[in-house]
Amino acid sequence: QVQLVESGGGLVQAGESLRLSCTASGRTVDLYQLAWFRQTPGKEREFVASIGRITTITKYSNSVKGRFTISRDNIKNTLYLQMNNLKPEDTAVYYCAAGPTFGGASTGAAAFDYWGPGTQVTISS
Repeated sequence: QVQLVESGGGLVQAGESLRLSCTASGRTVDLYQLAWFRQTPGKEREFVASIGRITTITKYSNSVKGRFTISRDNIKNTLYLQMNNLKPEDTAVYYCAAGPTFGGASTGAAAFDYWGPGTQVTISS
């Protein structure tokens, strides 16, 4: 079992930055692919970014590409999401996720078995 806990959410103004962290426990995640998803009320959970076991393998949604950067520190068992130039439409609850992989990074929620409880990110205009 892997337990995930997100942190770093909050309220910022448009154009500012935030860095989310997701700390894993229970098992090392170096063999897992990791990802960030987000969700707003009444909408389905939306893919944001993912990273494979090899950190050069990353994927981003078109809506965040060029503004967000996903990274991982396997020694610290931690996943990060650096979010720059934030927009009001980035407002959501952000979830980190872990799932098995042969090396690549997935974009579908079904590929991930473990989820954190989420952290709220609110961007004011």
